[in-house]
Amino acid sequence: MTIDDAARTYVMLLGRWVSWVARHARMVAASTCVLTIISAVYFIDNLAINTNTSDMLSGELSFRQKSAEIDKAFPQTDPTLVVVIDGQTADIADDAALKLAGAMRRAPALYRDVYDLEGEPFIRRNGFLYLGLDELYELSDRLTDAQPFLGALWSDPTLRGFFRMLGLAIDKAAEFPDDPPLNLEGTLNAIAEVAEAQSAGRFHLLSWTKLMGGEDSSPADRRRYIVVQPTMDHASLQPASKAIDGVRALARELGLTPERGIRVRLTGSVALDEEELESVERGMGLAAILSLILVLGLLFVGLRQTKLVISCLATLIAGLVWTAGFAIWVIGTLNLLSVAFAVLFIGLSVDFGLHFALRYREELWCGYSRHEALVEAAKGGGGALTLCAISAAMAFYAFIPTDYVGLAELGLIAGTGMFVALFANLTVLPALIALWPLAAVNREVRPHLSIGGFEPSTWIGRKPRWICFGALILSIAAAGLVPRVTFDFDPLNLKDPSTESMSTLYDLLADGSRNYHTIEVLASDLTAADDLAQRLRELRAVGRVMTLSSYVPKNQDDKLLAIQDMAFLIAPALSAREEQPRITEEDRLTAWSVLSLKLEHMAKVVAGPSGEAATRVRDAIMKLKERSSKHASLREFEHRLLRGLPGRLDSLSQALQAEPVSLEALPKALWERKVSADGRALIEVSPESMLHDRMSLRAFVEAVQSISADAVGSPVVILEAGRAVLGAFFEACVFAVIGIVVLLSIVLRRGRDVALVFAPLMLAGLWTLAATTFLNQSFNFANLIVLPLLFGLGVAGGIHIVARFRAETQASDALLTSTPRAVLFSALTTIGSFGSIALSGHPGTASMGVLLTLALVMILVATLIFLPALLTLLYPDE
Repeated sequence: MTIDDAARTYVMLLGRWVSWVARHARMVAASTCVLTIISAVYFIDNLAINTNTSDMLSGELSFRQKSAEIDKAFPQTDPTLVVVIDGQTADIADDAALKLAGAMRRAPALYRDVYDLEGEPFIRRNGFLYLGLDELYELSDRLTDAQPFLGALWSDPTLRGFFRMLGLAIDKAAEFPDDPPLNLEGTLNAIAEVAEAQSAGRFHLLSWTKLMGGEDSSPADRRRYIVVQPTMDHASLQPASKAIDGVRALARELGLTPERGIRVRLTGSVALDEEELESVERGMGLAAILSLILVLGLLFVGLRQTKLVISCLATLIAGLVWTAGFAIWVIGTLNLLSVAFAVLFIGLSVDFGLHFALRYREELWCGYSRHEALVEAAKGGGGALTLCAISAAMAFYAFIPTDYVGLAELGLIAGTGMFVALFANLTVLPALIALWPLAAVNREVRPHLSIGGFEPSTWIGRKPRWICFGALILSIAAAGLVPRVTFDFDPLNLKDPSTESMSTLYDLLADGSRNYHTIEVLASDLTAADDLAQRLRELRAVGRVMTLSSYVPKNQDDKLLAIQDMAFLIAPALSAREEQPRITEEDRLTAWSVLSLKLEHMAKVVAGPSGEAATRVRDAIMKLKERSSKHASLREFEHRLLRGLPGRLDSLSQALQAEPVSLEALPKALWERKVSADGRALIEVSPESMLHDRMSLRAFVEAVQSISADAVGSPVVILEAGRAVLGAFFEACVFAVIGIVVLLSIVLRRGRDVALVFAPLMLAGLWTLAATTFLNQSFNFANLIVLPLLFGLGVAGGIHIVARFRAETQASDALLTSTPRAVLFSALTTIGSFGSIALSGHPGTASMGVLLTLALVMILVATLIFLPALLTLLYPDE
């Protein structure tokens, strides 16, 4: 049997099939309803979405296997939830972190591991050993000078004790006005700020960390974070939602709220994935709704028959549900890219439906009965629809053999969806049309492409040479812009920056709390890790290198001597306090009255900023005292001044008990994160500077890999994933082009016709690349799908146009058929479908929508203007 015989047989079978469907329309419609309901129930019951971006690439890739090996060696580090606590002062941030970590440890069902290194008793006892020697000496001097005042506060941590301590300091300053032993300007201004804030109704606390010599000026100084490994409910679409909601509920119960000076935020892989899923769901949900609205509107404009629109829409919904059920049945889960199958299916299924429906109307216009028109529509357009479906499926299936699993799964779902759409539009749609037959067609109105009286076919027929020449000039100019096309290699840019997890991560990266570009190396043991770390430190591209040994403080002997000296002077003041009588309202007023007189005296005898600060404090507190609720005002003022004091005195008392630190003395929680159960040791390597471009990223990775080929971590993943993705797209493009060329060569049998189908694709691809430079739109891991999809989506219009030109005796007659109109509205509905993705709040899916829309606009111009012009030149009317 020849190709022509096979084609005729296939067309004949399509006609018989549609004839049978039309005669048994009720049964087909009922069967469609049953199958759709079963598919919908199965999909809803079994829907799962994998938000792990690492799983988008094949687990067989070398860098993924190495990453998995580290995850297996340190299971408590993945996946993790990072709880970030920002306080108005370092005092309350630290207190809040201790409370929240303790509360989470009491909920092991939700939180399997809670890691708070700064809250570890070991760190609180030996924290001074991790200061630089000069820093420690400076702190020692300040605390030694403050020893009398610390003792007073330890014995009486109330407003009475605080004002008594402050009064002693003021007396010293007033006694030596020209050279006061203590600089009280900063302390007095800090107290004044608290009082002024209270008067203005603003929340503000006194920072005891700052007063006692610590840092409290930058956001990083006032920030604490806890790393948590939550229990994941993988049966849920949001597996970490219980743990995330639990953290927020605990924060509220403990009073860790912005109204009390504390902000608790969540980031880390768990929160990023959770909010990524929510962002994608919102974006794709909105896209699907807008897509349906746009498609519905364009269907009404294109078909001009309500019955046809409803039939096409019902066919679309049935096919979409079937494809969704297939996706879950075969793959089990959707990923962040494969969720886009719904929008892809809507655009392409409507394409098939429009062509069939318009061809049906054209056959009615030609004088066929309703039943005959259905059969002739199937015989006349079914072959081209089948060819389009197979070509589009080839483009999608081209991803399956690649290492880009995320797109491979999308390719499998969308490719199969093409055949589902073809079957639905050759089965369900004819059945519905048979059930709801159209009224008589106005035979005076030809069903061709006309826009407000303008006849594109006439214009194209008159100026084919100018159109082809213009396309050539445009393509030459576009080719010059192709070298400017950029690729965004950072996967963080695909996430929604407005989510809490992303904004928090950016804050941590900005202040240095976290380094996103840390490379990890797994050594055979700690000795080997330390040796390798020393070699890595010699590299110019490398900044900090950490192993477990890095947590053993240096210069311990000198530091311990300094701490012992501090303890000798300060520890007695922090010994067991005598029972103090409870402070009364009168005690607060009396304490303020005494301090007020001392401040007034200091303002008179001490010139300069210190005297001005004394006046400022006195005036600010007088405003509080003069209020009608002066007792309540002073109680609130006491709370604002002394809220952070007990924790700082307790921390200081612990820090004065430092002991020599050895490797064996390091906390178990730290050991578990740096040395695996089988003795292998982790090395963490940070770059010398921020990696803002691919060149610096590659230089850093290659430098580290020159010492250790087993290096992994986000820089390696970004670099290797980029190579894998680009390689996958190259493979997919090659597979798609070869497959479609072979298919078209077999079916069309003429090399010129195959070239004609591909000509608009080549031009559209070139124009799309150039347009991205004007729009400042970079390619990324998500929107690269545009390039191979050009072959699948774009070839459809070319096939329809070329096939219709071949079928007509005069070339100009092809432009007066329903085919150009169907191509136009199919493209518009697909643009509307894909364009809706561009409105997603998720940058990855939005960029995919932008580029798909751009590419389809270019395909539409090339297919409906350039291709007919070229065909008119090559096949002039006889």
